[in-house]
Amino acid sequence: TIDGQKVQVEEGTSLLEATEGIGIKIPTLCYHKALSPYGACRLCLVEITQDSRKMIQASCLYKAEEGMVVETHSERVIRDRKIMIELLLARCPDSEEIQELADELGVKETRIKKKDNDCTLCGLCVRMCEERMGIGAISFVNRGSKREVVPPFEALSEVCQTCGACASICPTRRIKLSEISKDEPVPIPSEFNMGLITRPAIYIPYPQGVPNRATIDEQYCVHLLRGECEICKMFCEADAIDFEQKEEIIELSVGAVILSPGFQLFDANLKGELGYNRYPNVITSLEFERILSASGPFGGELIKPSDGKLPEKIAFIQCVGSREVETNYCSAVCCMYATKEAILIKEHHPEADVTIFFIDLRAFGKGFERYYERAKNVGIKFVRFKPSSIEEVPGAKDLNILYQKEDGEIVVEKFNLVVLSCGLTPPARAGELAEIFDLELNEFGFCQTEQFSSVETSQEGVYASGLFTGPKDIPETVMQGSAAAAKALSLLSTERGTLVKERTYPPERDVKGEEPRIGVFVCHCGKNIAGVVNVPEVVTYAKTLPNVVYTESNLYSCSTDTGEKIKQIIEEHNLNRVVVASCTPRTHEPLFQDTLREAGLNPYLFEMANIRDQCSWVHMHQPEEATRKAKDLVRMAVAKSRMLEPLYPQFIDVNHDALVIGGGIAGMTAALELAKQGFETYLLEKDDQLGGN
Repeated sequence: TIDGQKVQVEEGTSLLEATEGIGIKIPTLCYHKALSPYGACRLCLVEITQDSRKMIQASCLYKAEEGMVVETHSERVIRDRKIMIELLLARCPDSEEIQELADELGVKETRIKKKDNDCTLCGLCVRMCEERMGIGAISFVNRGSKREVVPPFEALSEVCQTCGACASICPTRRIKLSEISKDEPVPIPSEFNMGLITRPAIYIPYPQGVPNRATIDEQYCVHLLRGECEICKMFCEADAIDFEQKEEIIELSVGAVILSPGFQLFDANLKGELGYNRYPNVITSLEFERILSASGPFGGELIKPSDGKLPEKIAFIQCVGSREVETNYCSAVCCMYATKEAILIKEHHPEADVTIFFIDLRAFGKGFERYYERAKNVGIKFVRFKPSSIEEVPGAKDLNILYQKEDGEIVVEKFNLVVLSCGLTPPARAGELAEIFDLELNEFGFCQTEQFSSVETSQEGVYASGLFTGPKDIPETVMQGSAAAAKALSLLSTERGTLVKERTYPPERDVKGEEPRIGVFVCHCGKNIAGVVNVPEVVTYAKTLPNVVYTESNLYSCSTDTGEKIKQIIEEHNLNRVVVASCTPRTHEPLFQDTLREAGLNPYLFEMANIRDQCSWVHMHQPEEATRKAKDLVRMAVAKSRMLEPLYPQFIDVNHDALVIGGGIAGMTAALELAKQGFETYLLEKDDQLGGN
């Protein structure tokens, strides 16, 4: 019996494991599920009554037995735990983990003289290295007050693999690998965050990955390299880890292939004169993009890599790796992404001084010129000059750029941060793909396509899209992807629908007559919303609204993992209405309606509040007003959702003829592709001849 509850456990189960199994939390500092129990911290004490005897024991060491009565929070237990936490506080007063445990136990300060030590002698590091890593690069030495944890013979270890397992488990964070190993630790750079931070060997490649699942890096996994560890397998409740899995090569029979392998950012190391990887405050545009991102390594805070402080003066240098002898082409996107990043800086830090050095500004897309003018209006300076070198200021991490003004004056200006707007180059596998599919590449290494059909390659049935065919921005990439799909559908028109599998949904729950149970999900949308609207305040407000039984905020509500989470919450809280406060329903309403269908709800029991376009975007300089308006929009969406009833689609017969209005190049191309796919097509043109302008 534990705290009055009858409990059945397997033989050999410790009392700590038994209490955890029924949801009772016992404080501990030296226990770890994957390691043998040690009982050093004495915080996990419980009071046991057995054979009419009462005793205090460490629950991690004591096994559960028949007839045992256990009290986890008796007066005597609480008193002893407080004494132990005071001893630990006196030994390691600076440990945040010990301070948190003391706070949980109601101990604000120790009455014992502080020793200012940095090790509790919990033994976690020693057990981790010996039991799980199979090495024993650190161990206990000496006795009594002189007892400590050091490498054998107190000399730097030659066997330590610098995995960092000992440091990661240490509650006082006192372990430094440089004091244990002869070897320098090799951090694992986060590829998604451009190496600005590290990542573990088990990681999710990026937040909105599809599927959004963790992967094990076989180059760093201790078990795959040495057969040790396996801690992850012990902690994975889904039992999803299979170390025997191998890569598989699957052969598919297809009628068409679309190649869209992306691009490779120009390697800024090739421009040594610009100081990349020599000066810490010279970074690439993609690194800067990650710095600004709310899901990035610094949570969207603008900082200098050298010291983590806010840069006051920032310079962008355009055409790094573009419009040069070897890469004599425009990368199409650099001018506008630099302008976008510069505007983001000014939106969040209006006092920042931002300069963009350019050769020619290419603002050719829809609304791009207006965006460029907006950038100038908010104080961003555009200087027509391409600096040939960057020099670091002696004794500081600031950077000097020498340039010529348009009036001919030569000046040297100091900046805190320099961003290199790197160009786009062919993907690393372009040559390999060209060889496999027998394709032609152009002089710059991009895929050569037909002059008047930009997705057709030199091989029938093989189409190319996106940056594989040359630099372009996202809208043009999307259009070209659609064009490639249309070409493939034309080629395979006779086989259309033969392999289609109908998607199945769970049975729809009948909610008629039920009291509305509304869940409200408020999206941060990175900095798009949360940079202006006080999202936690909106969430708190939503809790007060009638019939709202669940509220939460999400970093990105449209991500795959959040969709899965919403489905779980619908089931757990028996929701029958869902409100999402995020961006525009024009693009995302169908996505969330589909999430409801997958959760067994009618898709029309969904309501959306647009707190991005209608709040944070139009009131970006009025955060209080934007937050108040967001609350109003959420209140209206919740009120409307209470009135929602299930709706069902009606099906009618339609003919499959197509009408294309406008006989220009685009209209003629669309009409031809529709006709090739077997649809009777009508092309309308107001003039007496085709061809457009």
